[in-house]
Amino acid sequence: MRLLATALALILCLDARAGDWSRFRGPNGSGVADTAGLPEKFGPATNVIWKTNLPLGHSSPVLIADRVLLTAVDRDKLFTFCLSRDTGRILWRRECPRARIERLYHLNTAASPTPVTDGARVYVFFGDFGLISYGLDGGERWLTPLGPFRNFYGMGASPIVVDDKVILVCDQSSGSFVIALDKHDGRILWKRARPDALSGHSTPIVRRPQQGPVEIIAPGSFRVDGYAAETGEIVWWASGLASEMKSGAVLDGDTVYVSGFNTPENDPGRQVHIPPFEELLAAHDKDNDGRISLAEVPDEHTKMMFPFIDLDQDGFASAAEWKTYIATMAAENGLRALRLGGHGDITETSLRWKYQKAVPQLPTSLLYRGVLYMINDSGVLTTLDPATGEVLKQGRLRGVADHYFASPIAADGKVFIVSQAGVVTVLKAGAEQEIVSVNELDDECYATPAISDGRIYIRTRSTLYSFGRQPQN
Repeated sequence: MRLLATALALILCLDARAGDWSRFRGPNGSGVADTAGLPEKFGPATNVIWKTNLPLGHSSPVLIADRVLLTAVDRDKLFTFCLSRDTGRILWRRECPRARIERLYHLNTAASPTPVTDGARVYVFFGDFGLISYGLDGGERWLTPLGPFRNFYGMGASPIVVDDKVILVCDQSSGSFVIALDKHDGRILWKRARPDALSGHSTPIVRRPQQGPVEIIAPGSFRVDGYAAETGEIVWWASGLASEMKSGAVLDGDTVYVSGFNTPENDPGRQVHIPPFEELLAAHDKDNDGRISLAEVPDEHTKMMFPFIDLDQDGFASAAEWKTYIATMAAENGLRALRLGGHGDITETSLRWKYQKAVPQLPTSLLYRGVLYMINDSGVLTTLDPATGEVLKQGRLRGVADHYFASPIAADGKVFIVSQAGVVTVLKAGAEQEIVSVNELDDECYATPAISDGRIYIRTRSTLYSFGRQPQN
Protein backbone atom coordinates (compact mmCIF):
# COMPACT_ATOMS: atom_id res chain seq x y z
CA MET A 1 0.00 0.00 0.00
CA ARG A 2 2.86 2.40 0.79
CA LEU A 3 4.45 1.65 -2.59
CA LEU A 4 1.11 2.31 -4.28
CA ALA A 5 0.69 5.61 -2.41
CA THR A 6 4.20 6.64 -3.39
CA ALA A 7 3.52 5.79 -7.03
CA LEU A 8 0.28 7.78 -7.04
CA ALA A 9 2.04 10.74 -5.44
CA LEU A 10 4.72 10.57 -8.11
CA ILE A 11 2.09 10.54 -10.85
CA LEU A 12 0.48 13.64 -9.37
CA CYS A 13 3.84 15.36 -9.12
CA LEU A 14 4.65 14.52 -12.75
CA ASP A 15 1.25 15.90 -13.77
CA ALA A 16 2.07 19.25 -12.17
CA ARG A 17 2.21 22.05 -14.72
CA ALA A 18 5.30 24.03 -15.43
CA GLY A 19 5.23 27.27 -13.48
CA ASP A 20 3.07 26.07 -10.61
CA TRP A 21 2.61 28.59 -7.77
CA SER A 22 2.87 26.27 -4.79
CA ARG A 23 3.31 28.59 -1.81
CA PHE A 24 2.80 32.18 -0.64
CA ARG A 25 4.28 34.47 -3.31
CA GLY A 26 5.16 31.59 -5.58
CA PRO A 27 8.61 30.09 -6.22
CA ASN A 28 10.59 30.53 -2.98
CA GLY A 29 8.49 33.56 -2.09
CA SER A 30 9.94 35.56 -4.98
CA GLY A 31 6.64 36.80 -6.40
CA VAL A 32 7.93 36.03 -9.91
CA ALA A 33 6.51 33.58 -12.45
CA ASP A 34 7.95 32.35 -15.74
CA THR A 35 5.03 32.68 -18.11
CA ALA A 36 3.86 34.79 -21.05
CA GLY A 37 0.67 36.10 -22.59
CA LEU A 38 -0.74 37.69 -19.44
CA PRO A 39 -3.58 40.16 -19.93
CA GLU A 40 -2.94 43.83 -19.34
CA LYS A 41 -6.59 44.76 -18.99
CA PHE A 42 -9.07 42.78 -16.91
CA GLY A 43 -11.96 43.22 -14.52
CA PRO A 44 -15.29 41.69 -13.46
CA ALA A 45 -16.45 41.65 -17.09
CA THR A 46 -13.15 41.76 -19.00
CA ASN A 47 -10.82 38.86 -19.81
CA VAL A 48 -12.49 36.68 -17.17
CA ILE A 49 -11.74 33.00 -17.67
CA TRP A 50 -13.87 32.20 -14.63
CA LYS A 51 -14.93 33.64 -11.29
CA THR A 52 -16.12 31.80 -8.19
CA ASN A 53 -17.79 33.26 -5.12
CA LEU A 54 -16.06 32.24 -1.88
CA PRO A 55 -16.37 33.06 1.82
CA LEU A 56 -14.05 35.57 3.47
CA GLY A 57 -10.34 34.88 3.78
CA HIS A 58 -7.07 36.69 3.10
CA SER A 59 -5.06 33.61 2.17
CA SER A 60 -3.62 33.65 -1.34
CA PRO A 61 -4.44 31.03 -3.97
CA VAL A 62 -1.83 28.35 -4.66
CA LEU A 63 -1.71 26.43 -7.93
CA ILE A 64 -0.71 22.82 -8.50
CA ALA A 65 -1.51 20.51 -11.42
CA ASP A 66 -5.19 21.14 -12.26
CA ARG A 67 -6.07 22.52 -8.80
CA VAL A 68 -6.36 25.87 -7.00
CA LEU A 69 -6.19 25.75 -3.20
CA LEU A 70 -6.99 28.38 -0.57
CA THR A 71 -8.69 28.77 2.81
CA ALA A 72 -11.72 30.66 4.11
CA VAL A 73 -13.84 31.24 7.19
CA ASP A 74 -17.59 30.78 6.79
CA ARG A 75 -20.00 31.35 9.68
CA ASP A 76 -17.15 30.84 12.18
CA LYS A 77 -16.11 27.58 10.52
CA LEU A 78 -12.66 27.10 8.98
CA PHE A 79 -12.41 25.57 5.51
CA THR A 80 -9.87 24.57 2.90
CA PHE A 81 -11.21 24.87 -0.65
CA CYS A 82 -10.02 23.10 -3.77
CA LEU A 83 -11.16 24.44 -7.15
CA SER A 84 -10.65 23.35 -10.73
CA ARG A 85 -7.92 25.45 -12.25
CA ASP A 86 -9.64 25.26 -15.64
CA THR A 87 -13.23 26.07 -14.69
CA GLY A 88 -13.26 27.46 -11.13
CA ARG A 89 -15.68 24.75 -10.04
CA ILE A 90 -15.35 23.83 -6.35
CA LEU A 91 -14.06 20.26 -6.30
CA TRP A 92 -14.08 19.86 -2.53
CA ARG A 93 -14.02 21.76 0.72
CA ARG A 94 -12.92 20.40 4.08
CA GLU A 95 -13.65 21.80 7.51
CA CYS A 96 -10.82 22.13 10.00
CA PRO A 97 -11.54 21.72 13.73
CA ARG A 98 -11.67 25.08 15.50
CA ALA A 99 -10.23 24.61 18.95
CA ARG A 100 -10.64 28.26 19.95
CA ILE A 101 -11.32 31.73 18.59
CA GLU A 102 -8.25 33.86 19.09
CA ARG A 103 -8.00 37.62 19.06
CA LEU A 104 -7.69 39.19 15.60
CA TYR A 105 -6.83 42.65 14.37
CA HIS A 106 -9.92 44.04 12.67
CA LEU A 107 -8.33 43.85 9.19
CA ASN A 108 -7.16 40.27 9.66
CA THR A 109 -9.15 37.04 9.30
CA ALA A 110 -8.93 33.56 10.81
CA ALA A 111 -8.03 32.32 7.29
CA SER A 112 -5.06 34.51 6.40
CA PRO A 113 -2.11 32.06 6.19
CA THR A 114 -1.69 30.67 2.67
CA PRO A 115 -1.58 26.87 2.09
CA VAL A 116 1.50 25.18 0.64
CA THR A 117 1.68 22.11 -1.59
CA ASP A 118 4.50 19.73 -2.47
CA GLY A 119 2.77 18.59 -5.65
CA ALA A 120 0.93 15.64 -4.14
CA ARG A 121 -0.37 16.98 -0.83
CA VAL A 122 -1.48 20.27 0.70
CA TYR A 123 -0.57 21.67 4.13
CA VAL A 124 -2.72 24.30 5.81
CA PHE A 125 -2.26 26.38 8.98
CA PHE A 126 -5.03 27.97 11.01
CA GLY A 127 -4.10 29.93 14.14
CA ASP A 128 -7.26 28.64 15.81
CA PHE A 129 -6.14 25.02 15.43
CA GLY A 130 -2.69 24.28 14.02
CA LEU A 131 -1.50 22.37 10.96
CA ILE A 132 -3.52 19.96 8.86
CA SER A 133 -2.64 18.01 5.71
CA TYR A 134 -4.88 16.76 2.89
CA GLY A 135 -4.28 14.81 -0.26
CA LEU A 136 -5.14 16.59 -3.48
CA ASP A 137 -8.32 14.48 -3.50
CA GLY A 138 -9.37 16.12 -0.20
CA GLY A 139 -8.62 13.10 1.96
CA GLU A 140 -7.43 14.05 5.43
CA ARG A 141 -3.88 12.80 6.07
CA TRP A 142 -2.96 14.18 9.51
CA LEU A 143 -3.71 16.91 12.04
CA THR A 144 -1.20 18.49 14.43
CA PRO A 145 -2.71 20.92 16.97
CA LEU A 146 -0.56 23.94 17.87
CA GLY A 147 -1.09 26.94 20.14
CA PRO A 148 -2.91 28.68 21.64
CA PHE A 149 -1.17 31.77 20.30
CA ARG A 150 -0.99 35.34 21.53
CA ASN A 151 -0.35 37.61 18.56
CA PHE A 152 -1.77 41.13 18.64
CA TYR A 153 -2.81 40.88 14.99
CA GLY A 154 -3.64 37.19 14.88
CA MET A 155 -1.44 34.60 13.22
CA GLY A 156 -0.57 35.31 9.61
CA ALA A 157 2.66 33.55 8.58
CA SER A 158 2.25 30.75 6.04
CA PRO A 159 3.85 27.29 6.14
CA ILE A 160 6.45 26.26 3.59
CA VAL A 161 7.75 22.85 2.49
CA VAL A 162 11.49 22.14 2.56
CA ASP A 163 12.30 18.66 1.24
CA ASP A 164 10.50 16.26 3.61
CA LYS A 165 9.56 18.92 6.18
CA VAL A 166 6.77 21.42 6.73
CA ILE A 167 8.26 24.56 8.29
CA LEU A 168 6.20 27.12 10.18
CA VAL A 169 7.32 30.29 11.98
CA CYS A 170 5.05 31.26 14.89
CA ASP A 171 5.96 34.72 16.17
CA GLN A 172 3.83 36.14 18.97
CA SER A 173 3.98 38.42 21.99
CA SER A 174 5.95 35.79 23.91
CA GLY A 175 6.93 32.18 23.35
CA SER A 176 7.75 32.59 19.65
CA PHE A 177 9.20 29.58 17.82
CA VAL A 178 9.97 27.96 14.48
CA ILE A 179 8.92 24.35 14.03
CA ALA A 180 9.53 21.54 11.55
CA LEU A 181 7.08 18.67 11.03
CA ASP A 182 7.44 15.49 9.04
CA LYS A 183 5.31 16.15 5.96
CA HIS A 184 4.25 12.48 5.80
CA ASP A 185 2.73 12.10 9.27
CA GLY A 186 2.79 15.50 11.02
CA ARG A 187 5.32 14.45 13.69
CA ILE A 188 7.29 17.32 15.21
CA LEU A 189 10.91 16.84 14.15
CA TRP A 190 12.36 19.89 15.84
CA LYS A 191 11.28 23.12 17.47
CA ARG A 192 13.44 26.17 18.21
CA ALA A 193 12.57 29.14 20.40
CA ARG A 194 12.78 32.66 18.98
CA PRO A 195 13.14 34.52 22.28
CA ASP A 196 13.41 38.04 20.84
CA ALA A 197 10.62 37.72 18.29
CA LEU A 198 7.40 39.66 18.88
CA SER A 199 4.08 39.64 17.05
CA GLY A 200 4.61 39.50 13.31
CA HIS A 201 3.88 37.24 10.37
CA SER A 202 6.82 37.08 7.99
CA THR A 203 6.80 33.87 5.93
CA PRO A 204 10.31 32.36 5.54
CA ILE A 205 12.19 31.48 2.37
CA VAL A 206 14.83 28.83 1.58
CA ARG A 207 18.50 29.09 0.67
CA ARG A 208 20.49 26.21 -0.77
CA PRO A 209 24.16 27.22 -0.60
CA GLN A 210 26.80 25.37 -2.60
CA GLN A 211 28.36 24.28 0.68
CA GLY A 212 26.71 23.76 4.03
CA PRO A 213 23.16 22.92 5.09
CA VAL A 214 19.94 23.99 3.43
CA GLU A 215 18.86 27.16 5.26
CA ILE A 216 15.53 28.63 6.29
CA ILE A 217 15.73 32.43 6.21
CA ALA A 218 13.28 33.78 8.78
CA PRO A 219 13.00 37.54 9.48
CA GLY A 220 11.88 38.39 13.00
CA SER A 221 12.01 41.16 15.55
CA PHE A 222 15.37 42.97 15.54
CA ARG A 223 17.13 40.28 13.45
CA VAL A 224 16.94 37.78 10.62
CA ASP A 225 18.04 34.20 11.28
CA GLY A 226 19.29 31.45 9.01
CA TYR A 227 18.29 28.03 10.41
CA ALA A 228 19.62 24.67 9.25
CA ALA A 229 16.56 22.99 7.77
CA GLU A 230 17.62 19.55 8.95
CA THR A 231 18.18 20.37 12.62
CA GLY A 232 16.81 23.85 13.34
CA GLU A 233 20.20 25.07 14.57
CA ILE A 234 20.96 28.75 13.89
CA VAL A 235 23.67 28.94 11.22
CA TRP A 236 23.89 32.74 11.12
CA TRP A 237 22.02 35.86 12.11
CA ALA A 238 22.08 39.58 11.30
CA SER A 239 20.73 42.28 13.60
CA GLY A 240 19.32 45.71 12.81
CA LEU A 241 15.73 44.95 11.82
CA ALA A 242 12.55 46.60 13.05
CA SER A 243 10.70 45.13 16.01
CA GLU A 244 7.73 43.79 14.04
CA MET A 245 8.37 41.84 10.88
CA LYS A 246 5.47 41.27 8.52
CA SER A 247 7.18 41.60 5.13
CA GLY A 248 9.03 38.59 3.79
CA ALA A 249 12.57 38.35 2.50
CA VAL A 250 13.66 38.09 -1.14
CA LEU A 251 16.72 36.08 -2.15
CA ASP A 252 18.99 36.70 -5.14
CA GLY A 253 22.05 34.48 -5.21
CA ASP A 254 24.04 35.23 -2.07
CA THR A 255 22.10 38.43 -1.30
CA VAL A 256 18.89 38.69 0.69
CA TYR A 257 16.69 41.79 0.77
CA VAL A 258 14.60 42.22 3.91
CA SER A 259 12.50 45.17 5.07
CA GLY A 260 10.67 46.02 8.26
CA PHE A 261 8.50 48.85 9.56
CA ASN A 262 6.93 49.27 12.99
CA THR A 263 5.77 52.87 13.57
CA PRO A 264 6.55 56.27 12.01
CA GLU A 265 8.53 57.00 15.20
CA ASN A 266 10.93 54.22 14.17
CA ASP A 267 12.11 56.20 11.14
CA PRO A 268 15.66 57.50 11.63
CA GLY A 269 15.70 60.79 13.50
CA ARG A 270 12.14 60.40 14.78
CA GLN A 271 12.76 58.07 17.71
CA VAL A 272 10.95 58.89 20.93
CA HIS A 273 12.98 58.83 24.14
CA ILE A 274 11.68 56.14 26.51
CA PRO A 275 12.75 56.59 30.15
CA PRO A 276 14.20 53.69 32.16
CA PHE A 277 11.66 51.61 34.07
CA GLU A 278 13.01 52.72 37.45
CA GLU A 279 12.47 56.35 36.52
CA LEU A 280 8.97 55.58 35.31
CA LEU A 281 8.10 53.81 38.56
CA ALA A 282 9.45 56.62 40.71
CA ALA A 283 7.30 59.19 38.94
CA HIS A 284 4.10 57.29 38.11
CA ASP A 285 3.66 54.07 40.16
CA LYS A 286 0.93 55.53 42.35
CA ASP A 287 0.00 52.29 44.11
CA ASN A 288 3.64 51.22 44.58
CA ASP A 289 3.10 47.72 43.21
CA GLY A 290 6.22 47.76 41.05
CA ARG A 291 4.21 47.82 37.81
CA ILE A 292 2.63 50.41 35.56
CA SER A 293 -1.05 50.18 34.70
CA LEU A 294 -2.75 51.93 31.81
CA ALA A 295 -4.22 54.45 34.27
CA GLU A 296 -0.69 55.29 35.45
CA VAL A 297 0.74 55.81 31.96
CA PRO A 298 2.01 59.41 31.76
CA ASP A 299 1.52 60.38 28.08
CA GLU A 300 -0.77 59.79 25.12
CA HIS A 301 1.85 58.08 22.97
CA THR A 302 2.49 55.44 25.62
CA LYS A 303 -1.24 54.99 26.16
CA MET A 304 -1.63 54.30 22.44
CA MET A 305 1.24 51.81 22.52
CA PHE A 306 0.13 50.10 25.74
CA PRO A 307 -1.52 47.07 24.03
CA PHE A 308 1.87 46.37 22.42
CA ILE A 309 3.83 47.02 25.63
CA ASP A 310 1.67 44.72 27.76
CA LEU A 311 2.85 41.52 26.09
CA ASP A 312 1.07 39.10 28.43
CA GLN A 313 -2.13 41.20 28.38
CA ASP A 314 -2.46 41.24 32.18
CA GLY A 315 -3.19 44.98 32.25
CA PHE A 316 0.25 46.01 33.51
CA ALA A 317 3.68 46.82 32.11
CA SER A 318 6.43 44.94 33.94
CA ALA A 319 10.15 45.71 34.01
CA ALA A 320 10.83 43.05 31.35
CA GLU A 321 8.03 44.31 29.11
CA TRP A 322 9.28 47.88 29.45
CA LYS A 323 12.79 46.77 28.47
CA THR A 324 11.34 45.26 25.31
CA TYR A 325 9.42 48.48 24.65
CA ILE A 326 12.64 50.49 24.88
CA ALA A 327 14.27 48.17 22.34
CA THR A 328 11.17 48.34 20.13
CA MET A 329 11.20 52.12 19.94
CA ALA A 330 14.98 52.25 19.47
CA ALA A 331 14.86 49.94 16.42
CA GLU A 332 14.84 51.57 12.98
CA ASN A 333 12.62 50.96 9.99
CA GLY A 334 14.45 50.07 6.82
CA LEU A 335 15.17 47.90 3.81
CA ARG A 336 18.49 46.05 4.04
CA ALA A 337 20.55 44.20 1.47
CA LEU A 338 22.63 41.51 3.18
CA ARG A 339 25.35 39.40 1.57
CA LEU A 340 25.13 35.93 3.07
CA GLY A 341 27.91 33.55 3.95
CA GLY A 342 29.70 32.65 7.14
CA HIS A 343 28.47 31.58 10.53
CA GLY A 344 27.30 33.26 13.72
CA ASP A 345 26.75 37.01 13.89
CA ILE A 346 27.21 38.41 10.38
CA THR A 347 25.67 41.82 11.13
CA GLU A 348 28.79 43.86 10.45
CA THR A 349 30.13 41.86 7.51
CA SER A 350 26.88 41.25 5.63
CA LEU A 351 25.41 44.72 5.14
CA ARG A 352 25.69 45.86 1.51
CA TRP A 353 23.37 48.84 1.83
CA LYS A 354 20.24 50.04 3.58
CA TYR A 355 17.42 52.37 2.62
CA GLN A 356 15.07 53.89 5.19
CA LYS A 357 12.36 55.96 3.51
CA ALA A 358 8.78 54.93 2.55
CA VAL A 359 9.34 51.40 3.87
CA PRO A 360 6.32 49.05 3.83
CA GLN A 361 4.87 47.44 6.92
CA LEU A 362 3.13 44.61 5.06
CA PRO A 363 3.92 44.21 1.34
CA THR A 364 7.08 42.27 0.54
CA SER A 365 9.53 43.78 -1.94
CA LEU A 366 9.85 42.41 -5.47
CA LEU A 367 13.05 41.84 -7.43
CA TYR A 368 12.38 41.56 -11.17
CA ARG A 369 14.61 42.05 -14.20
CA GLY A 370 17.27 43.95 -12.30
CA VAL A 371 14.97 46.34 -10.45
CA LEU A 372 13.85 46.19 -6.81
CA TYR A 373 10.22 47.35 -6.27
CA MET A 374 8.95 48.46 -2.86
CA ILE A 375 5.35 49.62 -2.36
CA ASN A 376 4.54 50.89 1.11
CA ASP A 377 1.19 50.69 2.86
CA SER A 378 0.03 54.11 1.67
CA GLY A 379 0.96 53.57 -1.98
CA VAL A 380 4.41 55.17 -2.34
CA LEU A 381 6.29 53.09 -4.92
CA THR A 382 10.08 53.09 -4.83
CA THR A 383 12.24 51.45 -7.50
CA LEU A 384 15.84 50.84 -6.51
CA ASP A 385 19.06 49.49 -7.96
CA PRO A 386 19.44 46.17 -6.11
CA ALA A 387 23.25 46.34 -6.33
CA THR A 388 23.65 49.75 -4.69
CA GLY A 389 20.35 50.75 -3.10
CA GLU A 390 20.24 53.86 -5.30
CA VAL A 391 16.71 55.19 -5.74
CA LEU A 392 15.77 55.08 -9.40
CA LYS A 393 12.33 56.63 -8.98
CA GLN A 394 9.88 57.28 -6.16
CA GLY A 395 6.32 58.53 -6.18
CA ARG A 396 2.78 57.73 -5.19
CA LEU A 397 1.41 55.02 -7.46
CA ARG A 398 -1.10 56.54 -9.91
CA GLY A 399 -0.68 59.78 -7.94
CA VAL A 400 -3.50 58.59 -5.69
CA ALA A 401 -3.52 57.72 -1.98
CA ASP A 402 -4.60 54.14 -1.30
CA HIS A 403 -3.73 51.32 1.08
CA TYR A 404 -1.74 48.21 0.15
CA PHE A 405 -1.70 44.85 1.89
CA ALA A 406 -0.94 42.51 -1.02
CA SER A 407 2.63 42.16 -2.25
CA PRO A 408 3.63 43.04 -5.84
CA ILE A 409 4.17 40.16 -8.27
CA ALA A 410 5.64 39.97 -11.76
CA ALA A 411 5.77 37.98 -14.99
CA ASP A 412 5.75 38.52 -18.75
CA GLY A 413 7.57 41.86 -18.45
CA LYS A 414 4.81 43.23 -16.23
CA VAL A 415 4.51 44.10 -12.54
CA PHE A 416 1.10 43.77 -10.85
CA ILE A 417 0.29 45.80 -7.73
CA VAL A 418 -3.09 45.34 -6.01
CA SER A 419 -4.55 47.91 -3.61
CA GLN A 420 -6.96 47.37 -0.75
CA ALA A 421 -9.67 49.07 -2.81
CA GLY A 422 -9.27 46.37 -5.47
CA VAL A 423 -7.42 48.49 -8.02
CA VAL A 424 -4.79 46.49 -9.92
CA THR A 425 -2.07 48.65 -11.46
CA VAL A 426 -0.05 46.98 -14.21
CA LEU A 427 3.41 48.42 -14.81
CA LYS A 428 5.90 47.82 -17.57
CA ALA A 429 8.92 46.21 -15.92
CA GLY A 430 11.64 48.77 -15.35
CA ALA A 431 12.77 51.59 -13.13
CA GLU A 432 10.50 54.21 -14.72
CA GLN A 433 7.26 52.89 -13.13
CA GLU A 434 5.49 53.19 -16.49
CA ILE A 435 1.78 52.39 -16.03
CA VAL A 436 0.34 50.07 -18.67
CA SER A 437 -3.19 49.83 -17.29
CA VAL A 438 -5.34 50.38 -14.22
CA ASN A 439 -8.01 47.74 -13.53
CA GLU A 440 -10.83 47.98 -10.99
CA LEU A 441 -12.27 44.85 -9.37
CA ASP A 442 -15.09 46.61 -7.48
CA ASP A 443 -14.24 44.81 -4.23
CA GLU A 444 -11.58 45.02 -1.52
CA CYS A 445 -8.48 42.91 -1.88
CA TYR A 446 -5.95 41.83 0.75
CA ALA A 447 -4.55 38.62 -0.75
CA THR A 448 -1.45 38.48 -2.94
CA PRO A 449 -2.35 37.13 -6.41
CA ALA A 450 -0.88 34.06 -8.13
CA ILE A 451 0.40 33.78 -11.71
CA SER A 452 0.85 30.76 -13.97
CA ASP A 453 0.23 29.60 -17.54
CA GLY A 454 -0.69 33.02 -18.90
CA ARG A 455 -3.29 33.61 -16.20
CA ILE A 456 -3.44 35.75 -13.07
CA TYR A 457 -5.55 34.58 -10.12
CA ILE A 458 -6.81 37.35 -7.85
CA ARG A 459 -8.85 36.95 -4.69
CA THR A 460 -11.11 39.74 -3.46
CA ARG A 461 -13.19 39.65 -0.28
CA SER A 462 -15.95 37.71 -2.04
CA THR A 463 -14.59 36.25 -5.27
CA LEU A 464 -11.68 34.35 -6.78
CA TYR A 465 -10.98 35.40 -10.37
CA SER A 466 -8.95 33.73 -13.08
CA PHE A 467 -8.03 36.32 -15.71
CA GLY A 468 -6.48 35.52 -19.07
CA ARG A 469 -6.50 36.76 -22.61
CA GLN A 470 -9.60 35.71 -24.48
CA PRO A 471 -9.09 34.14 -27.93
CA GLN A 472 -9.67 36.51 -30.81
CA ASN A 473 -12.61 35.75 -33.13
